[in-house]
Amino acid sequence: MTTKKDENLFSRVISRFAREINLKLSGQVSAEEVKSFLEKLHPINPGMELIRIGPKKDGGYLLPDDLEGITACFSPGVDVESRFELELAEKGMEIFMADFSIEKPMVDHPKFHFTKKFLGADDMGNYMTLDTWSTQELSSDDHSDLLLQMDIEGFEYDSLLALSRPLLNRCRIIVIEFHQLDRMFDRYFFNQINRIFRKLLANHTVVHLHPNNYVKPLKIKGIEIPDCMEMTLLRNDRFTSTEYFTQFPHPLDEKCSNKEDTVLPKLWFRQKKRD
Repeated sequence: MTTKKDENLFSRVISRFAREINLKLSGQVSAEEVKSFLEKLHPINPGMELIRIGPKKDGGYLLPDDLEGITACFSPGVDVESRFELELAEKGMEIFMADFSIEKPMVDHPKFHFTKKFLGADDMGNYMTLDTWSTQELSSDDHSDLLLQMDIEGFEYDSLLALSRPLLNRCRIIVIEFHQLDRMFDRYFFNQINRIFRKLLANHTVVHLHPNNYVKPLKIKGIEIPDCMEMTLLRNDRFTSTEYFTQFPHPLDEKCSNKEDTVLPKLWFRQKKRD
């Protein structure tokens, strides 16, 4: 069976060839700018263990062991894999799922709540914003912490730019698969992703990175850029440590597919602890 993820992967591979040629010939962003940006993403140990939620391959993610008190998970992008959401539901969270491309999740659970819409930058047609979705699902007097898990094939950028600061700050843990990162040497994309991470990193910090191995990293100006990166962020008030993670992959990391593994390139994490 061909899934939405398979179709999107095929289109990414086709468009990748043109991007690779163009960027190698005329990358607009300097290597120094990209290196400076990547330093902001170096994962920091929050002072607690990381745990794996979900399956061993694609659809499983590493989170800080800090789930107590999180009442709900918003998880746009359902496709055919829901074991991540199922494990969280078994821990007592309400799970809000959204995806216009399917009729309903393949797995059912009393705590699953499904909306047949895509996530996007505005509320038009088959799209809705995170703020509209949360307002529809949560009580107005509910101010508890949330978990956001997002794998929506490139629509994460518009969705995050549209996300309000109050709702973002309610998300204790954020897990996102960022797509098309190998466009980072394109000036327009680089400016956009800088805007997004200025927003995310104002009150959250990266605690884990894991490259998706569906497509090999692109190397430009000596810098390896994976096409897709799974990223976990934790809200800053939850940290009890400021030490960098210096060893990758994490023991709980697993390949997303049966293809050759992609190891996190060294520029994406700190090589030694703080002085």
